[in-house]
Amino acid sequence: MTGIDPEVLARATEKVRQATGDQVIADMFHRSMAENLPAVAERLPDGTTFVLTGDIPAMWLRDSAAQLRPYLVLCADDPALQDVLIGVLHRQLEYIALDPYANAFNKTANGAGHTTDETEMSPWVWERKYEIDSLCYPIELAYRLWRITGRKDVIDDRFRVAAVAALEVLETERDHDAKSPYRFQRHDDRPSDSLIRDGLGQPTQRTGMSWSAFRPSDDATEHGFNVPGNMFASVVLGYLEAIASEVLDDAALGDRAKELKATIDDGIAQFGTVDHPTLGRVYAYEVDGTGERLLMDDANMPSLLSAPMTGFAAADDPTYLATRSLLLSPENPYYYSGTHGAGIGSPHTPPDHIWPIALAVQGLTSTSADERQQLLELLRDTTGGTGQMHESFHTDDPANFTREWFSWANAMFCELCLSHAGLKLS
Repeated sequence: MTGIDPEVLARATEKVRQATGDQVIADMFHRSMAENLPAVAERLPDGTTFVLTGDIPAMWLRDSAAQLRPYLVLCADDPALQDVLIGVLHRQLEYIALDPYANAFNKTANGAGHTTDETEMSPWVWERKYEIDSLCYPIELAYRLWRITGRKDVIDDRFRVAAVAALEVLETERDHDAKSPYRFQRHDDRPSDSLIRDGLGQPTQRTGMSWSAFRPSDDATEHGFNVPGNMFASVVLGYLEAIASEVLDDAALGDRAKELKATIDDGIAQFGTVDHPTLGRVYAYEVDGTGERLLMDDANMPSLLSAPMTGFAAADDPTYLATRSLLLSPENPYYYSGTHGAGIGSPHTPPDHIWPIALAVQGLTSTSADERQQLLELLRDTTGGTGQMHESFHTDDPANFTREWFSWANAMFCELCLSHAGLKLS
């Protein structure tokens, strides 16, 4: 069994129905929570859990953690569900130990995936696009499971090995041009799938932040230092410091995490913010350390919009609010509006396509119950008649969508339902 306890789900569904006053939203929530995890999660003989990203036969470190967020909210009263979630974490940790630069993995060493990419591939690796968030999500998942369940089997020997591997990469990539062994090239018709300079990427100068080859969208970064990814890393390094101190009794590991967090925080403050002519201080999406910066946001999280969700900024922080105003306006080149809605999209999908993930993040970071309700109703009304979330939908025609089934988007809808009902991750 890989699903949620029916009684736990029934209680949560009733709270969602009461909070929204909408039976259709409650029914969509119940269906997604009941079907989403069993459809993607497979318990393996070694006790770990393999999680498909949806319609692709591979496990993304980012997606497999993000898909679990609504289940984390409810797992305290469901020991069997806890076993499944801890199994996901343990598989993620094993994957990081195999290759901390990879973002997606096969269930076995079957050699499936992007085998023609010019990088150091392994038969375990489906794709080796290095993304800073891929190292952050499993550590966050470990911390949340440890805090929520109190179980001693959450943090085991696998965690220390993976944490050290992640730290080594994050530290190295502060000086990518001089120290990084990572190279990546893919020869297809999408420039965003590959890195220039023989796979090294755009030139950068040190900022204190950690470099990332690709964004959470799996598109190549323009300027190397992805600010929302570094925001997430800062928070996660704080989690790692706590685990090192309270569970592992490893002062050296905790000190490394603390030092790296400090340099990243300084880098974000010095290089990752911009003085906007009308909004004041705002966060940039990407910078390169030479003065180049990109003011935008992408639907995939961690995003700038999701900074309160990752724990980097309070929802009422002035710099975050100024940034939010920019992101939810035409100044963000990927903010789209039309007859059926407005929201943030991505260069990863066609123009004028809004992502349900971004709408859910907008609601989850809002301080307004009315805004959350409106966004839930928008998500309800833009499924193209399918009753479930997609990767993206056209602003003027929700029946025109990408990816018929996108497990991560369904999970984000469910998390927004739970948050609106007063059930949320702390």
